[in-house]
Amino acid sequence: MLWPLSLLWFGVFTVLQNHAWSESYDKENMALYRERVKSMFYHAYNNYLENAFPYDELRPLTCDGQDTWGRFSLTLIDALDTLLILGNVSEFQRVVHVLQDRVNFDIDVNASVFETNIRVIGGLLSAHLLTKRAGLEVEEGWPCSGPLLRMAEEAARKLLPAFQTPTGMPYGTVNLMNGVSPTETPVTCTAGIGTYIVEFATLSHLTGDPVFEDVARKALLGLWKSRSEIGLVGNHIDVLTSKWVAQDAGIGAGVDSYFEYLVKGAILLQDEELMSMFLDYDKAIRNYTKYDDWYLWVQMYKGTVSMPVFQSLEAYWPGLQSLIGDIDSAMRTFHNYYTVWKQFGGLPEFYSIPQGFTVDKREGYPLRPELIESAMYLYRATGDPTLLELGRDAVESIERISKVECGFATIKDVRDHRLDNRMESFFLAETIKYLYLLFDPDNFIHNNGSVFDTVVTPYGECIIEAGGYIFNTEAHPIDPAALHCCKQQPEEQWEVEDLIQEIQSSKKRRKNVFRQTSHGNEQRPPDSFFSRKAKRKPPLRSCPSQPFSSKLALLGQVFLNTV
Repeated sequence: MLWPLSLLWFGVFTVLQNHAWSESYDKENMALYRERVKSMFYHAYNNYLENAFPYDELRPLTCDGQDTWGRFSLTLIDALDTLLILGNVSEFQRVVHVLQDRVNFDIDVNASVFETNIRVIGGLLSAHLLTKRAGLEVEEGWPCSGPLLRMAEEAARKLLPAFQTPTGMPYGTVNLMNGVSPTETPVTCTAGIGTYIVEFATLSHLTGDPVFEDVARKALLGLWKSRSEIGLVGNHIDVLTSKWVAQDAGIGAGVDSYFEYLVKGAILLQDEELMSMFLDYDKAIRNYTKYDDWYLWVQMYKGTVSMPVFQSLEAYWPGLQSLIGDIDSAMRTFHNYYTVWKQFGGLPEFYSIPQGFTVDKREGYPLRPELIESAMYLYRATGDPTLLELGRDAVESIERISKVECGFATIKDVRDHRLDNRMESFFLAETIKYLYLLFDPDNFIHNNGSVFDTVVTPYGECIIEAGGYIFNTEAHPIDPAALHCCKQQPEEQWEVEDLIQEIQSSKKRRKNVFRQTSHGNEQRPPDSFFSRKAKRKPPLRSCPSQPFSSKLALLGQVFLNTV
């Protein structure tokens, strides 16, 4: 029996689109907002280059720069794939060469393991997988080799000492030259432990070294084993003892991307176990934290409300719900969050739900992307023009409130719109990217599988760039097809010639993903990631095992259930 988890991709990049634009959002207005978003990007990006490079971030009020998360020229790495999504091939090519020449990870810097992974490693991996599309000459063996991949691997190896704990859950900080300090605190937030599987599994699949995926999975398992009897996880945990230090359970700050990576890791790797873990969490979250389509914070062992607040980081949740097909619930929650945006022209970090106002000392809006991210996912799933209205409001608000001579400044207080002297790199990596993709339905990122490329690797020929991109939590897109280009395992083989013939054939599409065996009318499921004991003789090609339409979850099933 087929398990209907094709819904996993329903809200991501399906071909379902509603082209019946409302009057106020015809194609001309969509193009107008795309150009405005592009203009916002270049105002920020050019000011970073002129006033802040090679520092990590721009300080837009004083027109200078600062290092924040290392000394990586972080904004340049974070903005790289955005350049290509906006169509700027020449600048993408230039920046690739700049990064190869300038970025060095062998430095005496205490770096956040979490931030280095999502921003630096994620950005380099994404750019690596986009280099062929960008017209750069790729070396023989790409995507299984390449300078940006080697940089990402080097950075990841610098983080590995953080995972050497009795629980497998990593420390929060590591010195890139000397490893973990003997005085480093063992207390790490949940998201800082559970947000590695997308980048680290990609690294393992591309490089052939399993160590990265292994440590990411062990960290996920450590959190899973530490959940409470009612199925919740807290906010901070001791990675040496697995003892919870902060016992507030919710979907926001300190926890958020852990849930996100269970879903995205499941899709990327076709991993039923990861999806099952998320669905169990989702049930507990709905049972104990959901009230009138808001999500509160509760005590992880008792389920009693501890903080009746909405945090701006929680605004990713409707987008995540769309990935598992829970569209109605996602839209209701999205509208709750959108009312807060309308109230202030942005989302305060904390918002008291009972009082309907900001929380003291949590009134800022650092130009976060999460609500825009959810709008982009949901618009792809529904075509609801209300979601474009959020995009319009975001453009108007950010330009009116945050734009200054040297870039865009963090909003220190949404009540009076005072500004702070910082422009985080995620503004260019995420906020601008999701805004642009919301207004650009024909972007290559939204490819429905009708266009693809092939590449020859040492393991054979495989398909790439066919859509279904997985965004990491910093909005760096990963091409899932590329993960199958760099190894040759019997259970993950298929004949590319047969694939291309099937796609180009004018014959009627099969009505399900089952394939005929050589024994007449007997049917069996396709060899999949989970069919590890398949005994068929492997062909000499390396690519996904399922039929094209189902592998990338465009129209067919992603997961199979033999129950």
